[in-house]
Amino acid sequence: MPSSVTKFFVPESLEDVITAGVDQLEDKVPHILSQTWVIPPRWFSLFAPEERVRGVDDDGHYTIMRARLLDAKARCQLAHQTVQQAFGPGPVEAEIEELEEWLDLFHPESLIELDYGGLANYLDRALRESGESGLDADSSIEDVLSSLAGLAAGDGSLAGQGYERLVSRWRKVAAYESAM
Repeated sequence: MPSSVTKFFVPESLEDVITAGVDQLEDKVPHILSQTWVIPPRWFSLFAPEERVRGVDDDGHYTIMRARLLDAKARCQLAHQTVQQAFGPGPVEAEIEELEEWLDLFHPESLIELDYGGLANYLDRALRESGESGLDADSSIEDVLSSLAGLAAGDGSLAGQGYERLVSRWRKVAAYESAM
């Protein structure tokens, strides 16, 4: 509501309570990035396969990845350099740069986590329907690393294979959205 009319609708004492600290909010950054029905490929570049934990609990399947921020930042910088050298400036490079800048906002001893949340159940189902062993067959981190290695080596075929495996796997998960 514009401040010029709030005095007609909100008592001054209540307005002071509501607006207290609003100026401080401008400096805040989101500590959680989220995406619906898909996980952006660049997010996988922050992790190593051994940082992934998978399982089943009362809520169903889960996949969580955790890395030290310093490790994630180094991997993000490498991904950024690799993509920039392969393609130059562009939308993919800019998205990785944006992720890198977001990581720079946090304390160096922080942890970064990627949680599939409810997508783990859909991914497990999609993989089983494709004849694979469910969530254990998810190689999203490995596919991104393979794609980046291909780009770094100038091997477009290797880069394309890793990316295609990743995208086709997550495309199946995203298809469940339209089925709902």
